[in-house]
Amino acid sequence: MSPTRTYPGGVPSWIDTEQPDPDAAQHFYGRLLGWTFETVSPPGTPLYVIAKLDGRDVAGLALADPDAAAWNTYVAVDDADATAARVAAAGGKVVSGPFDPGPAGRTAFCRDPEGAPFRLWQAGRRLGAEVVNEPGSWNFSDLHTDRPSDEILFYTEVFGWVVEDLGFATMVRRPGYADHLAATVDPEIRARHQAGGAPAGFSDAIAWVVPLRPGTEPHWHVTFAVADRDATVDAAERLKADVIATEDARWTRTAVIRDPQGATFTASQFTPPAG
Repeated sequence: MSPTRTYPGGVPSWIDTEQPDPDAAQHFYGRLLGWTFETVSPPGTPLYVIAKLDGRDVAGLALADPDAAAWNTYVAVDDADATAARVAAAGGKVVSGPFDPGPAGRTAFCRDPEGAPFRLWQAGRRLGAEVVNEPGSWNFSDLHTDRPSDEILFYTEVFGWVVEDLGFATMVRRPGYADHLAATVDPEIRARHQAGGAPAGFSDAIAWVVPLRPGTEPHWHVTFAVADRDATVDAAERLKADVIATEDARWTRTAVIRDPQGATFTASQFTPPAG
């Protein structure tokens, strides 16, 4: 049996999507990313479905109001109540909770000072995503903002993050995360990243800060790893999604996609430089 993936406090640990038509969402993501689905909410309670890739938990799916489809990012915390208090003290807003959605864990729905929604996750039975960075699974969540200095200060106060401008991108690190990964599920993480030419500190990376696209509000944006960007774009279009933009960069080939109900995400193919 492979080691269990766990998430120390301050590391994004789970994602889910709220969709007006959950059945249609399952059809779309099942065919696009190869997911299967398991309904875990008891009868008579709000719908919650777990998406799985090869039997491992990768994301959640819940019912949304019409025209409210979105992807949500959860940050692992040791104490949801204490962290929610820090969110408020640092200038953010606790929209709902903390509350227990059953034995899976404890959560709170929050907004940062610029209005970007995010959620807290104090793990109970559900520790977080069981697989990441493999094709069909969650890769990263990025903070899209036009006021990075203000928002970065907030997250630093709440979660202890360190933010570094690499010139080509702005990286968010949770110091000590690489130690955790090396001791649990990825003992070769530092050697692999060093051999691949990754920037210093990359093994602690948990997110990126990205300039806000025109016409959008500050938000956390979800990226999925895919084996082939172009094949994913073709499949998304056949499934009636909108491809908003594509980009070829040094390390990735990406596509920003809006699913048929309006939730936006990125599909990213890892293409490291040769040599």
